[in-house]
Amino acid sequence: MNSLWEEREFAAAAGALGQRVYTSRLLGREPDLVLHGGGNTSVKTVETTLLGDEVQTLWVKGSGWDLATITERGFTPLRLDALRRLAELETLSDLDMARELSLAKLDPAAPAPSVEAILHGVLPARFVDHTHADAFVTLSNTPSGEALVSELYGEDVLIVPYVMPGFALARSAWQLYREQARASTVGLALLGHGLFTFGDTAQEAYERMIALVSRAEEYLARHVTLPVAVPVAPPAPQLRQEIAALRRDVSHVAGRPMLLMTHQDDAAMAYAQRADLPALAGLGPATPDHVIRTRRLPLIGRDVEAYAQAIRSEFAALSPRSATPLTMLDPAPRVVLDPAFGLGAVGTSASAARIVEDIARHTLAMIQRADALGGWRPRPAADIFEVEYWSLEQAKLQNGPLSAEFSGEVALVTGAASGIGRACVDALLKRGAAVIGLDIQDTVAQVSSTAGYLGLQVNLTDEVAVEAALERAARQFGGLDMLILNAGVFPASRSIAELNTAEWERVLGVNLTSNLTLLRLAHPLLKLAPKGGRVVVNASKNVPAPGPGAAAYSASKAALTQLARVAALEWGADGIRVNVLHPNAVFDTGIWTPEVLEKRAHSYGLSVDAYRRNNVLGVEVTSRDVAELACTLCGAAFSRTTGAQIPVDGGNERVI
Repeated sequence: MNSLWEEREFAAAAGALGQRVYTSRLLGREPDLVLHGGGNTSVKTVETTLLGDEVQTLWVKGSGWDLATITERGFTPLRLDALRRLAELETLSDLDMARELSLAKLDPAAPAPSVEAILHGVLPARFVDHTHADAFVTLSNTPSGEALVSELYGEDVLIVPYVMPGFALARSAWQLYREQARASTVGLALLGHGLFTFGDTAQEAYERMIALVSRAEEYLARHVTLPVAVPVAPPAPQLRQEIAALRRDVSHVAGRPMLLMTHQDDAAMAYAQRADLPALAGLGPATPDHVIRTRRLPLIGRDVEAYAQAIRSEFAALSPRSATPLTMLDPAPRVVLDPAFGLGAVGTSASAARIVEDIARHTLAMIQRADALGGWRPRPAADIFEVEYWSLEQAKLQNGPLSAEFSGEVALVTGAASGIGRACVDALLKRGAAVIGLDIQDTVAQVSSTAGYLGLQVNLTDEVAVEAALERAARQFGGLDMLILNAGVFPASRSIAELNTAEWERVLGVNLTSNLTLLRLAHPLLKLAPKGGRVVVNASKNVPAPGPGAAAYSASKAALTQLARVAALEWGADGIRVNVLHPNAVFDTGIWTPEVLEKRAHSYGLSVDAYRRNNVLGVEVTSRDVAELACTLCGAAFSRTTGAQIPVDGGNERVI
């Protein structure tokens, strides 16, 4: 564990809180120390109120904030005397603790403080750091974990037996510290939980954390040698329908669409193919804190209903222990381990699934090292359940962003690099969907940098490439819910007398045949969509109202419309809706250069501005207008509509 301390960077940190932010980010940059909102840090200062009173203050990380990106706004100022008085109480309920911590805030607008705020407050050092370091957790989650930790740290660290996080842990650790702390004590080892270090300066607390974790890593390096991960068998070349079926089952149990992001790298495949996987992975997570992201156990294999029934049975057995009535969370897995496709991470969004993946990967590495030291012994099910249904932990999830319209769903958009296709990508992402963008242009990969976007350069007339793209999409996000057929070519104006066969076939190949191929290949995935598949075809005003010089384009779009109508008839029994849009005069697309636009406007005797609005409503139609309607067709408002054809043209007299 290398120190990331840089004196010049530290010198730029303003004041004690700025220093606290700096070293918090150093901790957060190392995933072997903390992951996704885990860990917490604090600093004690003296603040002056508006009335001129000096107040001893604890600045502690706000609940749910990520140490890797935290700013000063992520810390909550609390009255230190209030925390220390709370620590002297014999008991304190979660509800009372949350209320008292809220009352102790110097800034009502500050985030809810970490549930470990009281412990941070009573420890006398100015700076306090807390991590869930992988190496430490690995050692403590072995049959002889306490002995190993004691041998490793000696008198430098006080060992705190496992206690439920929150007030009980704060009181237990504080009593132990008061009774046993020595001048040499630099930290606390909370078994089944993590490490605390402290110091009078930010650097002292940070460097002590690095030193303690390094000892654990060095011990593991001396005593554990894991073989290179080599899968017994490689993943199958085609898994998309199997993955989509599993995603459908997971979504059904969850009660809402979920993404299933799968990973077939050697480490994931080798772990998922271990003969002793049920015995290893079936014991529990690295720390109770992880349960709100990953559930207590992964699904091993694909029997989702059996997994859900086991969760229901566990809830029935353990919930009566709660002093207050509990409502069961959905019983769907968040981690899937399967010998055919390796590791699967489940989430309502790509970012949520990536968090699950990160935690799962760190956990499987810890499990394998602990197993080599004598076995993996995490906390028992009852302890994990207590944290999973702990109101203060659940608040972290409940305070997150509201679910978007297409959360957990997957859309594929063709022609995604520009124009209407790119606008469709943006609109779908804003509505919470994961999106696969296909385009012949390589710029499709740069359309969005969000976790929920995958851009693939694909020639849609190449059936092998299209099939590979669908396979990649299913492995990336778990399946397909929405298909937006947008890609097409608009050749130069040419009369039928001048239209050669090669040009005709080229236009039909892109505008019609490639869409037939994609529809055929996508159908099995759309059929497995948790809320039913949806297809939106962007055709053209030229279907109901063709113009001279566009025979190939008009015929291809008319044939595509007929193809969509037949698909609507054939696929309705599969729960798949197919609808068609007929845009016209969408000028913010690649084919409408300023020169072409000016030439066309001049041919009508209009200014460019008047030509843009040359329709019944006198409005300009943009790519975004088309994209918004395409998304609306995929939404609940049109859940009873299929086979529809809707103009997006501002009103065209010939069409009307």
